[in-house]
Amino acid sequence: MFAVPTKITFFEFLTPLVESGQKTITIRDSSESHYQPGSIVEVFTLETHVKVCDIVILAVEPLAFGDITEFHATQESLPLDELKQLINKVYPNQPSLFMISFSLVKA
Repeated sequence: MFAVPTKITFFEFLTPLVESGQKTITIRDSSESHYQPGSIVEVFTLETHVKVCDIVILAVEPLAFGDITEFHATQESLPLDELKQLINKVYPNQPSLFMISFSLVKA
């Protein structure tokens, strides 16, 4: 059994999108799929581990790489081709992924 994660990291260039509420999902592989809906998670930058904000996890759902669409790109606040390139770079040859939906915890 996995412990419920209480932290999540994002590339530094994405954290302003998370903090502003523009980015409402993240696509991760199975090693990062253990977030629990309803839990509050601290957001940190990947590169410098600076805390950015808190989010509440809304849902964790399986998502095949081939099923990533413009809808997901909009939720990620990135162009679709850029999103797919980024996912391929971070999770090469991973056909099975997870979409983690979240919302910003207002201070």
